[in-house]
Amino acid sequence: MFHSRSVEIWVGVFIAAGMAALFMLAMKVSNLSTATETGGYDVTAKFQNVSGLKVRSAVMASGVTVGRVTHISYDPKTFEAVVTLHIGDDFKSFPTDTSASILTSGLLGEKYVGLEPGGEEEVLKNGDTIHLTQSSLILEQMIGQFLYSKASEGKSTDGGASK
Repeated sequence: MFHSRSVEIWVGVFIAAGMAALFMLAMKVSNLSTATETGGYDVTAKFQNVSGLKVRSAVMASGVTVGRVTHISYDPKTFEAVVTLHIGDDFKSFPTDTSASILTSGLLGEKYVGLEPGGEEEVLKNGDTIHLTQSSLILEQMIGQFLYSKASEGKSTDGGASK
């Protein structure tokens, strides 16, 4: 009787540890574990298209996560998406001519903001705007442009002589 009771306790401990590990994994995958960062500063960037970018998406420089996207809104005057980036306290030296691009990571196509530092000596501060931006590439538009260019080439090479 005692032996069976201790086995049941150990099984319960093992299952509880497994559930805790799954919870931590889910938090890591969904980026919720970093949603409560308080230190750092916020900068904004305007993009023509932010297709696939989400709040809590990573902000990276040289492959290192330096912050998170905290807010995405639409400016009806400029017809652009305004993205607020929260940069961590450890990364206060981004020059004012830093550029921001929306890039794709991994097989699932997760979008993130990539920062490319410029050469200015003055650095970004809380509330500044990144002016040099490159929007998200949309696969459907690229395929459409490719097909249109191929169709145009076909028309110009036959010279209208085919009947």
